[in-house]
Amino acid sequence: MTGVPVDPYVVPALDGVAYGLLVFVAAAGLVLCFGVAGMLNLAHGLLFAIGGYTAAALLDGDWASLAVALVVGVAAATAAGALVAVLLARVATAGHLTQALLTFGVALAGGSLLVAAFGPDDPPVRVPAALDGSVAVAGHRYAAYRLVFIVVAAVLAVLLHLVVRRTGAGMLVRAAVDDAEMVATLGVSPAVVRVGVLAVAGALAGVAGVLGAPIIGPGPDTADAVLLLSLVVVVLGGLGSMTGTLLAALAVGQIQTLGVALAPSAAPFLLFAAMAVVLAVRARGLASARVAT
Repeated sequence: MTGVPVDPYVVPALDGVAYGLLVFVAAAGLVLCFGVAGMLNLAHGLLFAIGGYTAAALLDGDWASLAVALVVGVAAATAAGALVAVLLARVATAGHLTQALLTFGVALAGGSLLVAAFGPDDPPVRVPAALDGSVAVAGHRYAAYRLVFIVVAAVLAVLLHLVVRRTGAGMLVRAAVDDAEMVATLGVSPAVVRVGVLAVAGALAGVAGVLGAPIIGPGPDTADAVLLLSLVVVVLGGLGSMTGTLLAALAVGQIQTLGVALAPSAAPFLLFAAMAVVLAVRARGLASARVAT
């Protein structure tokens, strides 16, 4: 756009990075569900909402409450993920349609319980006082919490890659993807691996929910919105690809935030237009590969 200064869009661009990394941390669990367990979990957004509501209930403007919220929120989301895994194990061979119906029912029931427990209004979220301010970035004031979140989420993305690629647990997960029978001969039940993977997926969603609550506040529509965004970036990135999902999430973050800044009237349509273009050009996503990448 000729004559339009770039400087005013520094803050929306940073918001896009924060938003994209938040979506990636939430969607990483879906990558594990699809790429490892072969399960379609439409209750994944509910796990994020559990973490978000926990943050709203426990955060009290100090570091101690943030630590408690993380522990409680991640534990609750992990337990919920393991419960979904147990339920899905009963329909493991019934096909993705049955899995979708089962987990959609869990999402509806769980969402209703959260609304009944916390009310229909979006609850406020209090961040630690030290982060409840702004810092100077490229001549602009930017929210300190969001800047710290960008750093933390980037570290989580790197750690997730290293765990999958470099650790024994990651090797076992990749082996379960490639040859479940071989894993069984080693004395490890593939079913147990699947439950563990869905529990880890719940933990990731819980972390995203707690840390992302000040960015995407918990509310009655949060679970659906996060599930939709997670599905979008997982499909765009290529089913089973962590790298592709990260790239797609960062792109979605920029489309969502810069789209509002540059073309607010077209912003609601930009995401799905970009999704259509990417899939038309590259039907299998940006980096279709297994979860190990």
